[in-house]
Amino acid sequence: MNKKIFFAFCLSVIVMGGLLSFKLINDDNSISGRAIANAGLTLPGGFKAAVIADNLGSARHLVATPQGDIYVHLAGTKNGKGILVFHVDGDKATLKSSFGTFGGTGIAIKNGYLYASNSREVYRYKLDDKNEVINPDKPERIVTGLLDRRTHAPKAIALDNDGNLYVNIGAYTNICSEFDPKKTGCPILDSAGGIWQFKADKPDQTYRDGIRYATGLRNVVGLAWNQQDNQLFVMQHGRDALTTLFPQYYTVHQSAELPAECMFALKKGDNAGWPYVYYDWMQHKNMLGPEYGGDGKKLADSKYIEPVAAYPGHYAPDGLLFYTGNQFPEKYRNGAFIAFHGSWNRAPEPQAGYCVVFQPFKDGKPYGDWEVFADGFAGTEQQKASGHAVHRPCGLAQGPDGSLYVTDDNKGTIYKITYKN
Repeated sequence: MNKKIFFAFCLSVIVMGGLLSFKLINDDNSISGRAIANAGLTLPGGFKAAVIADNLGSARHLVATPQGDIYVHLAGTKNGKGILVFHVDGDKATLKSSFGTFGGTGIAIKNGYLYASNSREVYRYKLDDKNEVINPDKPERIVTGLLDRRTHAPKAIALDNDGNLYVNIGAYTNICSEFDPKKTGCPILDSAGGIWQFKADKPDQTYRDGIRYATGLRNVVGLAWNQQDNQLFVMQHGRDALTTLFPQYYTVHQSAELPAECMFALKKGDNAGWPYVYYDWMQHKNMLGPEYGGDGKKLADSKYIEPVAAYPGHYAPDGLLFYTGNQFPEKYRNGAFIAFHGSWNRAPEPQAGYCVVFQPFKDGKPYGDWEVFADGFAGTEQQKASGHAVHRPCGLAQGPDGSLYVTDDNKGTIYKITYKN
């Protein structure tokens, strides 16, 4: 065979082989068992993601209705409104309306009402039989006068099956050290650093009317009522600055990884231990904090509850959802999805988080290892490592068809994640 002809033949085989391989990879839509989603996310095989809305502002938590609508709460207001209403049809979301003169984080639907919070109040709106707000200009104020010291000010909410409303009151300090707690304890725990319980239908309640349901929680943004075991679950943002404050006890690597971001299953009266303790996810132990006599080795008092699951430090969990749909494979049923907003303080280690993880559950409790479910929100590895993330996951909701919605409060993007075997 002529050398030129032979070379051309070989080249064509290589090119065609490459094209065939490219087609097979894309037809299978998986590389090493991970799907490449067309919204820029990486997902497990069989899952797809689509951007259904974008540039909304700082989109925080959201909730979906059986009729295919979603209510999205913005941190601030857009055109004077803090709650956006979309109708979702396939991979497209159409803006129906907007209302509410306040921004915030918390939003939930229960027993014919839409609940929404700002940093100081919780309101509710009556819904009609299509789960549409009847009078958007006249909400009923359920709780007023909540503590707002700017730091950890967002008020996340959840509702149980017995007419109770749960509100996070974040601590307005890292570790309470500015209050000389060795002498007096942490004085702010009477009004912050915990979960407060209120009646879901009683107007104008204040702290005096509420119950401090659980304490010792530095800041909770992701919380949800687990229907499987009828219990409140929360995700705590752990403390900062271990090595900055105590370089004699902690390396920079330890300070980047510790303390754990913790999932707690709460009962009335529980104390999770902040500011006195932190959880070391590498040792699987509750540790005494260095401000209170700890040295990275001393264990915490057993009177403090331990987390039911733990995750690397500074990932910043902002959303928690228990999946009860039928669309996703069976392994996801009754398990928890967690939206990690991403870190800013893991230097000199790369910044991390900016993902949605899945935590398997069995009989109402975490069972087995957690796994990254959706990644790629941050953009390139360089953007992620430097903390300059393009998108930062925040809120989670389950659609009526079992799809998963994820908000991004950086660019104001809403993702819809679906599964098709």
